[in-house]
Amino acid sequence: MDLSVIVFLGLLLAVALLRLVELRISRRHQREMAARGAAKVDEPKFRWMVLLHGAVLLGAALEVLLLKRPFIPWLSAPMFAFFLAANAVRWWVIRSLGEHWNVQVVDSTRLGVVTSGPFRYVRHPNYAAVFAEMLALPLIHSAWITASAGAIAHIGVLAERLSTEERVLFANPDYRAAMTGKPRFLPGLF
Repeated sequence: MDLSVIVFLGLLLAVALLRLVELRISRRHQREMAARGAAKVDEPKFRWMVLLHGAVLLGAALEVLLLKRPFIPWLSAPMFAFFLAANAVRWWVIRSLGEHWNVQVVDSTRLGVVTSGPFRYVRHPNYAAVFAEMLALPLIHSAWITASAGAIAHIGVLAERLSTEERVLFANPDYRAAMTGKPRFLPGLF
């Protein structure tokens, strides 16, 4: 097995382990918010989001191993940089949201509305960052089928998720006042 494949599989494993750490952080935040009166919103499609993330990681590994995808340095370098940038934004979001951050929709607006960090510019920077990460990660080792299928599936999952989340958030007048007029994902777009 090529060194590039071993390193890529190690990266996929690291991302999977990081997701498990994030789930623990999320559960802790949910408990803390529930103790302060925040309520988790019923979201039956959440499992599809979890499944999608796992499928992208597994799909990228299988595509590289079974279809013997080549390591293409001129593609890998910008995709790795894009992946790192997306993760930097994700962790900026996590740090900015503090105890409000979690992986499920929780009505925590009664505990305050976060307008600092990337939320100064957009309403949902985390979704843009996760989308970019899930698109770039497979392309680091030219797993273009996984990147394409994952991006298409991610659009479908996010459409449902955003509908639920924005219904909850915009029900709060403080959130509406702070976020109306800001773009969803990228400053100046959409």
